[in-house]
Amino acid sequence: MTLSTRQERIATLFRQQGEMTIDSLASHFRLAPQTIRRDINVLCDMNVLRRTHGGARLITQGANQPYELRRVRNLNGKARIGAAAAKLIPDGSTVLLGIGTTPEQVALALLARQRLTVVTNNFRAALALAAQPGHRVIVPGGELRRQNPEILGSSADALFREYRADFGIYGVGGIDEDGTLLDYDRQEAASREALLCSCRMGILVADTWKFSRRPSVRHDNLLMQHTLITDDEPPTGVRELIGDRVRLIVANEEAESVHVER
Repeated sequence: MTLSTRQERIATLFRQQGEMTIDSLASHFRLAPQTIRRDINVLCDMNVLRRTHGGARLITQGANQPYELRRVRNLNGKARIGAAAAKLIPDGSTVLLGIGTTPEQVALALLARQRLTVVTNNFRAALALAAQPGHRVIVPGGELRRQNPEILGSSADALFREYRADFGIYGVGGIDEDGTLLDYDRQEAASREALLCSCRMGILVADTWKFSRRPSVRHDNLLMQHTLITDDEPPTGVRELIGDRVRLIVANEEAESVHVER
């Protein structure tokens, strides 16, 4: 299928913005919402976009985006996820904390807890947690990833495996429609495996962007996770897939408190 000039321009806007509403596009192009909706349908059928309530979002594939760009994207949603995760962690717990921008927001929320022992290969998270003098923060040795304040590889994995933690909190590169958890390289997948093998309860923190991202490395499945915390309702297909087999916590914008389902 060949895109029209306007559809190409719409696709370019989504590559710049990530997510847009039908109304904002209609205003931008000075067209009726129905016309824009037809263009969006074409781009969704071509797997360029994925529909959202009132608009659409870009389906990202290939290499991951720079950390600083990901860090500020949907920052409010990630902060709500962080706050919801922190509520599950009692004072005095031992926590394994994985890489990524959402776990960084969990770290910031954990400043409200007391006397935590946190083992992490996420250096942004480690620096945030170090601001709480009652916390003990343990990091691996090794080389920081290029453009990412994280350490991956055998030394980081070995450090996780030295512990039997109360909680493991981790992110993921993307979540496919069938529940497959996806990462951008094998080291990321191996890091999550080492973390999960070393905790009593795993908590997956993933904002709704992750349901439209398609990294290429597959590892594990959503159905094998204990708890999923996200900032809005997952896509209908994913919601039906997990049913009551995964504890779902939705930290959405509309409620002061989180919505929890078993």
